[in-house]
Amino acid sequence: MTALSKARPGRVVAWTLLFLGGIVMVTPILFMFSTSLKDSSQVFDLRLVPAEPTLDNYRTILEDGRFLRWFLNSLFIAVLATVSNVFFDGLVGYTLAKFRFPGRRLVFLAILSTLMIPTEMLVIPWYLMASRFGWLDSYWGIVFPGLMTAFGTFLMRQFFETVPDDFLEAARIDGLNEFTIWWKVAMPLVTPALSALAIFTFLGNWTAFIWPLIVSTRAEMFTLPVGLSSFSVEQSVAWEMIMTGAAIATLPTLLVFLVLQRFIVRGVMLAGLKG
Repeated sequence: MTALSKARPGRVVAWTLLFLGGIVMVTPILFMFSTSLKDSSQVFDLRLVPAEPTLDNYRTILEDGRFLRWFLNSLFIAVLATVSNVFFDGLVGYTLAKFRFPGRRLVFLAILSTLMIPTEMLVIPWYLMASRFGWLDSYWGIVFPGLMTAFGTFLMRQFFETVPDDFLEAARIDGLNEFTIWWKVAMPLVTPALSALAIFTFLGNWTAFIWPLIVSTRAEMFTLPVGLSSFSVEQSVAWEMIMTGAAIATLPTLLVFLVLQRFIVRGVMLAGLKG
């Protein structure tokens, strides 16, 4: 009997659905890369393999100084937000998990309650704050709403709950202060959570569009998604250039996923078990 005949019908159905789902997910990405290799006359040709592929779009967009500025803006903001989230979410999560103080559960519930507020409802308060403090058209204005997140705090708190208190007590007996215990003892024990949080934060800030579009008006302050939208004007849409820019912008996210996918899967699985 072949391996296929030995497989259970349910498993075959599951594999088939996963395969079809994979095709649905991958096809738009392939179409994006395909369109980036076409000139304006071939954009609406739906063939995945261009009849006359060209690299002129990549040459044009890479020679445009604005694109490099937008790329570096997105990279700086995504890295800054990632470092901030790993540090502050980890610190708050550790405090809520390992310290007993009045109102601890209330604080945790208050943080979780912010997850139920749609981002669109927070845009106006964020904008008023940025305007009042002079943060419009600045890196700080773009990044400050994402320096800490309720999701990251929840994730880190759940993981720190599993860290044995005996390790922490031993460190206290050795004379370490609480910050050093958190940094050198507790943090290395929750590496999967840190990795997952860093990846999700980086990707979320790398692809952010609505808030950077609102808070920045000067082209030199645009992030990559906002800058690419400028290729679409009222008279026409340069689809080949948008797809080329999107293809270049996608490469770092694909690289991050391919290199760190085991941390993503492990972090999500463990977070689900601990939730």
